[in-house]
Amino acid sequence: MEVRLAECAGFCFGVKRAVDTVYEQIKTGKTIYTYGPIVHNEEVVRELSEKGVRVLETKEELESLTSGSVIIRAHGVPEEIYRILEERGLECIDATCPFVKRIHKIVRRESEAGKQIVIIGNPGHPEVEGIVGWCSGPVTVLEDAEAAEKYVPGEGSEVCVVAQTTYNYNKFQDLVEIFEKRGYNVNVVNTICNATEERQRSARALASEADVMIIIGGRHSSNTRKLYEICSGECACTYFIQTLDDLHLELPKAVRLVGITAGASTPNKLIEEVQNYVRINF
Repeated sequence: MEVRLAECAGFCFGVKRAVDTVYEQIKTGKTIYTYGPIVHNEEVVRELSEKGVRVLETKEELESLTSGSVIIRAHGVPEEIYRILEERGLECIDATCPFVKRIHKIVRRESEAGKQIVIIGNPGHPEVEGIVGWCSGPVTVLEDAEAAEKYVPGEGSEVCVVAQTTYNYNKFQDLVEIFEKRGYNVNVVNTICNATEERQRSARALASEADVMIIIGGRHSSNTRKLYEICSGECACTYFIQTLDDLHLELPKAVRLVGITAGASTPNKLIEEVQNYVRINF
């Protein structure tokens, strides 16, 4: 039996940069907070907590601080959070993924120019909430084709469309086609991260060959859930796990290829643990 890891799996550039930033700050001995979990992986957050890093879950918690250093997570935050940090006199260490920062600049510029902003993504995701917080005019979040079909911009309005960096690329194209067919005055900016496209492409390719697929990542990770969705469509026997403890495999002898991929917030050591376990035990 072959165990094969997808070409693109595990920490992406933005996540690695954010996690490395936290570890660098820990060395300074300062009181460290992150605004929200630094990444969507409970194992990473737990490890950092054991090293004294505290997570601020709400704006109210942030406003109650009188001292300390606050690290902005990879997903980014609304513009208002920077204002609160400045008003409270707190040190701000910005670990927002540069690809997310780019979206903030786009929506700020386009909304100030009078355009309506459409964000294609998950309305409850912190990255999307952050993007919304940089818009100064009308903004709509659309999660799927059904929502896109119902969307009607204001008469004569110009619309700027962006996407959550981890959104499914093929679905994004489907939603854009809906706008184009309706003849809306739309400026589309594909802001899906290249690493996300590559991760999804390599996962789909591996799943199409595999008898079993294992997807590793945090249960709250949007990009990991999308990998599971993609792989499930190609491989009927697909597992979604957070850690090795979640893996309960019963493989028939007919299985020839087990594929493994992982979300952008999954540490390499966790991927290696799963790979080694499957190779040794099956």
